[in-house]
Amino acid sequence: MITSPWLHGQFSGVTLAWVSGPSFKPEGLVQRAKFSQSGRWLLSSALGSLARTIPGADALTRYQLQRAAAARLLKHLAVELQIDGMDHLPQEPHVIVSLHESLADGLCLLQLGLPLRFVVRNEIFRWPLVGSALHRMRHTEVNPERGGAAYRTMLRAARESISNGEHFAVFPQGTVLGVESAFRDGAFRLAQSMRVPLLPVVIVGTHRIWEHPFSPVLRYGIKARMVVLPPVSSTEVAALETGELRGRVESAMKRVALSSGRVRPRRYVPERDGYWDGYSFEIDPAFPALRQQVARHRRHVGRR
Repeated sequence: MITSPWLHGQFSGVTLAWVSGPSFKPEGLVQRAKFSQSGRWLLSSALGSLARTIPGADALTRYQLQRAAAARLLKHLAVELQIDGMDHLPQEPHVIVSLHESLADGLCLLQLGLPLRFVVRNEIFRWPLVGSALHRMRHTEVNPERGGAAYRTMLRAARESISNGEHFAVFPQGTVLGVESAFRDGAFRLAQSMRVPLLPVVIVGTHRIWEHPFSPVLRYGIKARMVVLPPVSSTEVAALETGELRGRVESAMKRVALSSGRVRPRRYVPERDGYWDGYSFEIDPAFPALRQQVARHRRHVGRR
């Protein structure tokens, strides 16, 4: 994730009015009243209950608590979530790789009926209540800008997760910038190292639920779509070179995202979103014009 504790600052010409921790600005008078009257309390109550869970709760208990809390939040926000490909859901633990648009992605993935452990950017663990809930639910804290150390942390957590019967969920883009951001190798190296299968999941539309970190806008009644693609077997995972495995999965997932009809994926527009200097991300070569634009900006910044 590319989310950050918010400070007053500017990212390459795009000014962001940030505050410490997450901020919400419901769109419209009715939505503001609804969030003020019940939404904020519901969010705090859900996080608080997770944070107060008895230490050492087993994987199934933790999953059931999280799924119920996520379902309540999605219902409150009136999210119309369409899920396709449920027949591809596995029984044995997999490394799950998902497209990433919003923090609402986690709420959606929890509706698949699979016990999950997520990889989460370290900054999110600093948020009040959120961090406590993430720790108690035993999600994995990483700093994507520290590539080698982040991978070692993920590998230790993934081994524990898989051995406990949990699926290990990674957002391989490492950012919510948009569909154009490239996948990293880490999740695919994990699967190869542990000799476990991969489960690709495409999520689109969630960026319109909450626009964080680009703005605090929160919307009700958004349509989102989640597509579970066929798993990649452990045999195929082991047989392919990491880059080839990543490339095949990435192209298949983005092809689905870009053909999702009225529910469209988030697109990265630097003039609107900023260039996020100092954050580690690359642009998928499948989008050459944008890739060249970001490269030109980085060369310019380097010369300055």
